[in-house]
Amino acid sequence: MAKEEKEKKAKPTRSPEEIEAEKAAKAAKKAEHEAAAKKVRDGSTESKKSRSSKDQDDGKPQPFPEGYSPRLYKRYLEQIAPALKSELGILNSMSVPRITKVVISMGLGRAITEKPRLEAAVKELTAIAGQKAQVCRARKSVSNFKLREGMEIGAKVTLRGQRMWEFLDRLINLAIPRVKDFRGLSPKAFDGRGNYNLGLTEQSVFPEVHGDQVNFQQGMAITIVTTAVNDAGARALLTHLGMPFRRDEAQARKAG
Repeated sequence: MAKEEKEKKAKPTRSPEEIEAEKAAKAAKKAEHEAAAKKVRDGSTESKKSRSSKDQDDGKPQPFPEGYSPRLYKRYLEQIAPALKSELGILNSMSVPRITKVVISMGLGRAITEKPRLEAAVKELTAIAGQKAQVCRARKSVSNFKLREGMEIGAKVTLRGQRMWEFLDRLINLAIPRVKDFRGLSPKAFDGRGNYNLGLTEQSVFPEVHGDQVNFQQGMAITIVTTAVNDAGARALLTHLGMPFRRDEAQARKAG
């Protein structure tokens, strides 16, 4: 007991000012820890946002601004549709030929043995279309081609609405003029039901694909699906949109 009394007497007594200063220091230290924890949480949130925005850039569809309308679609409504109505002798405005969808596809047979080809094709097709490309798998097994059912052998994307009109605008005004030794599109590539098919031998004709970053040259097939009941109506529609069809030899002789 005497020992404890001596220890109590040995402890110095603190003034109220010192106690308040110690409390203030503890409070400041606690606030500093809370600020650091909040900074860490905010940083993780920002990284998540950046990752989500990166995912969107990598292929997820981006919404158009409110009230936006593609310029080619505006021209179709204001100029092309009335011209087609009078040219084809159509009475009902709902019967005027229009485009319903565009399908872009890439065949990647070499992807069976070269996986980087598939990854590069999906990435480039996504950049070209502005929409995530879908990987296509084999439906049957073919032993001669070392092909098994379920193997990834291609990529495709289907465009409708605003994205479809934006792609057609870039195809007609930017991509096709960059094709080497271009002599016009074949007027015989219609399927008899008002749909048109064309092929490109390389993806670098689109400005979204940087030529210095292309490792594999890859062609693609583009199918333009319309509501025209015959090839004549579909050709008239595409001609008014600006598709540069090659003139027939007979027409060339008459013009020459």
